[in-house]
Amino acid sequence: WKMKTRVFLLLLVAFSCELARAEEENEAEELQVETLVQPESCAMISEIGDTLKIHYTGKLMDGKVIDTSLSRDPHSLELGARQVIPGKLTSNNSILQRLLFAQKIKAIIPSHLAYGKRGFPPTVPGDAALQFEVEVITLSRKTPFEKMIRSLLPTMCLALLPGLLCLIGVYIYKRGSAERPEKKKAKDKKSKKK
Repeated sequence: WKMKTRVFLLLLVAFSCELARAEEENEAEELQVETLVQPESCAMISEIGDTLKIHYTGKLMDGKVIDTSLSRDPHSLELGARQVIPGKLTSNNSILQRLLFAQKIKAIIPSHLAYGKRGFPPTVPGDAALQFEVEVITLSRKTPFEKMIRSLLPTMCLALLPGLLCLIGVYIYKRGSAERPEKKKAKDKKSKKK
């Protein structure tokens, strides 16, 4: 019985350790956001298209700092411009959307919303969940005119590109098919000699 009891206890301990490890992994499977500092008044909430200036500190789950803006100027970014990892700004789960001026949050970003299986060598290993503390320093919103220009400008450029290419083609064709003055003078001299 002693041997069977020892084996049973050993299997029970191994199962308990595996269960605890699985629970830790499941905790980092979903984006988790906790508010550390909530401002008293709310004049404006961030949304796609807004420009944020933030201070942040990114860490691995073991506490090792991978990046921080605290030693330099605040990081400026436009929401929706794909300037950050997906966990910081995805369509449904965003730690940067719906923030307030002077708000401070702490977020745990699972690896599939961070750098995934490849990681970001040498600072972020593969399959690493990340922890970010973010503080909003400034929050500015574009005017409706600026939003319209920002959305229409790429479309207008794409629409004008074929016309511009046609004009360049016509110019090159006319320039290539036009007689050059030196050739014309040479032809005139030949015709006078005859």
